Amino acid sequence: MTSRHLVDPDLLAFLDQFPDSELSREALPQMRAQMAALLPPTETDAAVEVKTIPGPAGAPDIDLRILRPKGATGVLPVIYHIHGGGYVAGAAEQSDPMNGPLATELNCAVVSVDYRLAPETPFPGPIEDCYAGLAWTFANAADQRFDPARIGVMGESAGGGLAAALALLARDRGDYRLAFQHLIYPMLDDRTGSGSEPHPYAGEFVWTEANNRFGWEALLGHAPGTGDPSPYAAPARAADLSGLPPTFLYTGALDLFLEEDMDYARRLARAGVPTEFHLFPGSFHGFELQADAPVAQQARQTSRAALRRFLAPRN
Repeated sequence: MTSRHLVDPDLLAFLDQFPDSELSREALPQMRAQMAALLPPTETDAAVEVKTIPGPAGAPDIDLRILRPKGATGVLPVIYHIHGGGYVAGAAEQSDPMNGPLATELNCAVVSVDYRLAPETPFPGPIEDCYAGLAWTFANAADQRFDPARIGVMGESAGGGLAAALALLARDRGDYRLAFQHLIYPMLDDRTGSGSEPHPYAGEFVWTEANNRFGWEALLGHAPGTGDPSPYAAPARAADLSGLPPTFLYTGALDLFLEEDMDYARRLARAGVPTEFHLFPGSFHGFELQADAPVAQQARQTSRAALRRFLAPRN
C-alpha cells in the first residue's frame, strides 16, 4: 500500500518531518521526546495560570493549565481541552501554542488537563483525571469567572477520544451539562487496525495501525479489538449516543481514524445530536499543524468558526 500520491502536495514537505518509527515500550521514551521536540512549549499572548487540584479518589493531584486573554474582564466561556498523544504521550503545556491564540481570539478561557498517561496509568485513570478536572472547572466557575452554561470539551486524536468519553461520562453520571464537544480526528475505536479489512489508503502516515494497536493496548491493558471495553475507554463502543452535546468533528481522508470518525458522526446524527462533520482530502493525521498549507488553514478556520458559535452567549 502507498497513499503518498493522494497526499495534498502542499503537505508533502511537512509530512517528511514526522519520524517514521514503530511504537513499543522500549521506543516510547524516544517517541515522547520527539513529540516534545516537535511541539516545544512557547510563549503565548494569553495569561497562563497553573492550578494543582485533587485528582480522583486515591490518585495523585493533577495540574490544570488555565489560559485567558490578558486583561480579560467579565465572565468567560470555557474550552476544556484534552491533549493528544495516542494515550501514551503528550502534555498540556505542549498545547499552549494552540490554546493561547484560541483564548485571545475567541475571548474565552481554555482549561487544559494534564492527565496521567498509559501504560503507566491504564484505563480508567486517564478519563477519571479528565473528569476530576472538569468537576473542578464547574465547581469553581464562580471564583474563576467562568460561565457554567458555556463549558464544552475539546481534544485532538487521543485527546478527542478522551473528550468524547468525557461527554459520555458526564451524560451518564448526570453531574454536569456540557455545551459542546469539539473533536479533532478523535481516537475512538480500539478495533481500528485490529480487524481483517484495513482501509487500503488511510493510516500509512504519522499514526499507523501498529502504533494504534500499541496505544490501545497500553490504555486497555489487553489486546485491542477483543473483549467488551468500556465506552469510557473506547467511545465507539457506546451503544447509545443520544443526549450528547452538539458536536463538531473533522478528520483527514488519509487519517487512520477516517472510518471510525465518519461512523461516529453518522451515529451521532442518527441519535438526534446536532452534528457538524468535515472531511479534508489529501490530509493525514496532524495535518493542520502545517501552518501554510491551504487545506490546513481551511481546517483551522472551520474549527475556529465552530468554536466561536459554541462559545457565543446563550439567549
